[in-house]
Amino acid sequence: MTLLVKYIKRNKIKSAILAVLLIVYYFCLPNQLFKDPTSTVITSSNNELLGAQIAKDGQWRFPENDSIPKKFKTCIVQFEDEYFYKHPGFNPISIFKALRDNIKSGKVTRGGSTITQQVIRLSRKGTKRTYFEKFKEILLATRLEFRDSKNQILSYYSSHAPFGGNVVGLDAASWRYFNRNANDLSWAESATLAVLPNAPSLIYPGKNQERLLTKRNRLLKKLLEKTVIDSLTYNLSIVEGLPQKPYPLPQTAPHLLQKTTRYHYGKRIKTTINLQLQKQVNNIVKNHYNKLSQNEIYNAAVLVLDVKTRQVLAYVGNTPTDKTHQKDVDIIDKPRSTGSILKPFLYAAMLDAGDILPNTLVADVPTQFGNYNPENYKKTYDGVVPASRALSRSLNVPSVRMLQTFGLDRFHHYLKALNLKDLKYNANHYGLSLILGGAESNLWDLCKSYAALSSTINHFSETSSEYFSNEFCDPIFLASENIDFKKKTTDKTLFDAASIYLTYNSLKEVNRPESDESWEFFDGSKQIAWKTGTSFGFRDAWAIGTTKDYVVGVWVGNADGEGRPGLVGVETAAPILFDVFDLLPNSNWFAKPFDEMQDVEICKESGHRASQNCADTENRFIQISGLKTKPCPYHVLIHLDKTETFQVNSSCEDVSNITHKSWFVLPPLMAYYYKAKNPFYKPLPKFREDCLEANAITMAFIYPKENNSIFLPKDFDGNTNELVLKIAHSKTESTLFWYLNDTFLGSTKNIHEFAIKPKQGEYLVTVVDEFGNEAKRRIKILE
Repeated sequence: MTLLVKYIKRNKIKSAILAVLLIVYYFCLPNQLFKDPTSTVITSSNNELLGAQIAKDGQWRFPENDSIPKKFKTCIVQFEDEYFYKHPGFNPISIFKALRDNIKSGKVTRGGSTITQQVIRLSRKGTKRTYFEKFKEILLATRLEFRDSKNQILSYYSSHAPFGGNVVGLDAASWRYFNRNANDLSWAESATLAVLPNAPSLIYPGKNQERLLTKRNRLLKKLLEKTVIDSLTYNLSIVEGLPQKPYPLPQTAPHLLQKTTRYHYGKRIKTTINLQLQKQVNNIVKNHYNKLSQNEIYNAAVLVLDVKTRQVLAYVGNTPTDKTHQKDVDIIDKPRSTGSILKPFLYAAMLDAGDILPNTLVADVPTQFGNYNPENYKKTYDGVVPASRALSRSLNVPSVRMLQTFGLDRFHHYLKALNLKDLKYNANHYGLSLILGGAESNLWDLCKSYAALSSTINHFSETSSEYFSNEFCDPIFLASENIDFKKKTTDKTLFDAASIYLTYNSLKEVNRPESDESWEFFDGSKQIAWKTGTSFGFRDAWAIGTTKDYVVGVWVGNADGEGRPGLVGVETAAPILFDVFDLLPNSNWFAKPFDEMQDVEICKESGHRASQNCADTENRFIQISGLKTKPCPYHVLIHLDKTETFQVNSSCEDVSNITHKSWFVLPPLMAYYYKAKNPFYKPLPKFREDCLEANAITMAFIYPKENNSIFLPKDFDGNTNELVLKIAHSKTESTLFWYLNDTFLGSTKNIHEFAIKPKQGEYLVTVVDEFGNEAKRRIKILE
């Protein structure tokens, strides 16, 4: 050290020059050798190629890969630079031989570049091949050898060497020429790619095949002589054919590739996709597309999520249709009309709030709210129906009535808490049609919500009856990410576990497509909570289902919004849903969240908490919030004579002869539709003639609805058809008197229907019974 200091002091100028040269040498090599744009590449969870998007400069150039297959590494070193692991970046002997041969021939006939030098040349594209440039290459090559390992230098070379046409790098070349991963190449295939960067023009299909074959086999012969391969491998390798045409790169998940490219352009991204499942779902969508396209239905999308990890296992953004029908559009994140797919959220919200029990009876009768007139899909009515069955049958009228009872703003608040991104307006903008498709959402958000509900039950059962604060999070498709459900809490995140569990029990009873209608009779059949939806005008068909472990979401329709007859959720989307579930492992049903439930006596007939008048009861577990619901309002205690034929009271019968009996009684309008489908429904017995009646008499219009505008059509003879007025009365045998404005029309008994033929205008229909009770209805007649 002392001698060095003395030398520097004696030779200050030389030392300064040397220091400057060392500094220049140290900084002469850029930190990033290659700045070329690269292709976006996505792989499955097991690193199998799913797809790639060409780089911005039109080259198939995959991102750098540090992992180089052993066969290719051996081939490239033996072919290009046999002393690669021994030289410091350049090989003086090779340079001397090349210089000698080139001087003799008067032109460049041989190169003496090492692999390291070739890496430098590739990074300095466009430079002329002069002796001065050669010197600079040598200088930079030695600097590269000081900075990076031999394996890193080989990685640079294999990632950036030209392989003919617009193919750059080993990874892209192995897929373009052999349709497989570089790690799966044979010795012959590896040797073919090893000789290509030296003369990339040889790869053009149908040209230079003999020259390429000669170069490849010469390299294989060298590997044999050096005992890298044995004679059997050599003999098998030299008979392998050469690639005849470039293969298209795999496009197993093209729409996920689009999604990834938006945020991770030019990178190699490992996703959560299960390759085998993705391919199988692709085939299912393709098969259904072939059938659906015959009805001019061209688009569909499928999303499969793992409930536990929230990972995307399969992502099919569209069918294999053509550009005319927008095959490149990723439907999964596009807003579409929801149809009935939001109904389970309303049911869960009402359970959670304690507004209903699972089988509480809800009205299913003709209904009008202002100008809004919801109708069931089959345009029939049940009078009353258990709430769970209204959900499983997707009845529109009970759903709208439930929403009106629950509160539009209140339900809108729940939907906003689900973070449905396409729900952009306030509650009044959507109105009561919100529950029937008046709003828009997308498959991603809906599947996310169902996965969150399923996970809520799972976590509640797996912990000490606790919830996670970040349950309603977005799914992930990057393998590098993990969901953080954050802290545990005894407070529910949105819905309590019992309300979700009871909702899923109802959805489990949804009628499956015709091909699966006997599913419950098969051993090992999957128990799936699922729901379909169909938007107005048959534009969107939905089906979303969940088990304890998986969520599958399906959308079917036309990307341009064109509606088609038969575009119904249960007929088009549901068959795809169940075909996908058939690929997934069976799951046990959700564990019952007992800590959020209580065993309560329930009236079998009404689904309400049993009152003292309910004769037929059973014990069922309900959500704890359901304890505040009212007892059954439909069972009343009536007093009958000994024959139980007539109602009596103390005014006409001795108390000792009166029989007391519980009776199921519905309001007149509900009873009118209910008894049509329930022949065993018994209306209240009449009072015996010698008794004074004490029961309240009720009646209600069946048709027309309040403030209804009615158009009276004409028949083939040009005559205007009649308008038939209908009313329901609690005592059908009563006489009813009909008035139009102040004009008496007539009377009815038993069957309370009255036909009129009014002229254009506004009218008040009044009906009065023999007891003085009356009902009024305003109508408007149009011509």
